[in-house]
Amino acid sequence: MRIGIDLGGTKTEIAVLTEDGSILLRERVPTPRGDYAATIATIVQLVRMAETKLGAHGAAPLPVGVGIPGAESRITGLIKNANSTWLIGKPLRADLEAALSRPVRLANDANCFALSEAVDGAAAGADVVFGVILGTGVGGGIVVKGEALVGANAIAGEWGHNPLPGESAGRPCYCGRRDCVETYLSGPALAADGGAGNEAAIARYERRLARALSQVINILDPEVIVLGGGVSNLDRLYQNVPKLWREWVFSDHVATRLVKNKHGDSSGVRGAAWLWND
Repeated sequence: MRIGIDLGGTKTEIAVLTEDGSILLRERVPTPRGDYAATIATIVQLVRMAETKLGAHGAAPLPVGVGIPGAESRITGLIKNANSTWLIGKPLRADLEAALSRPVRLANDANCFALSEAVDGAAAGADVVFGVILGTGVGGGIVVKGEALVGANAIAGEWGHNPLPGESAGRPCYCGRRDCVETYLSGPALAADGGAGNEAAIARYERRLARALSQVINILDPEVIVLGGGVSNLDRLYQNVPKLWREWVFSDHVATRLVKNKHGDSSGVRGAAWLWND
């Protein structure tokens, strides 16, 4: 068994997975927004509760993986780039390891999503997978041969904060830059442009998504791109975007598959548990 924790901005979820990916236990509680100490305490309480319910309390501690909306600095070990701003500058992994008396593995939530779908989800069996979250924000994660790629700067897959080719409206992004992919492809961006029920808006969205993903294909050349987040529920994307991205991909043929996630909102917590899939 291994424990996964999905530390979100509004909810914190725990799941316990078996070796074959079956979920033995799953619980959600509100995230104590703005309170770092309470966030640590919430995770500890969830782990203790899970181990007690499964009869593992007092035995060898179960491995714990945690998905977070940010990244751990390679230099300081402190959290950076987190939408949950109360985590920024905190030694989250070290504090969790001390509180739980065991090693803890951390990963970006988009990496956890990609890992879940690569291990036993919509991209199972693929060597190179790019996972995309199209929700309140836009994130990305890379999995190569079953392992989430972190990168030298712990920012592998952060395509949401690259400028979107062909756009120059000067849209401000929370990161301080302008015209980031996120400012055009997030759920709120689509809603502000007319929403998924507006044919012109969704057609613009599809072309923008195709341009953005063509950059990923030209650099990473993944076998599968998996979409997650609320916008991923637009089924027409999977037919239309691959037709459109041919215009910008530097190849005579594009074999990359664009697929919808298999595990839905369970992917994040499942991927956190799979961080211990050695």
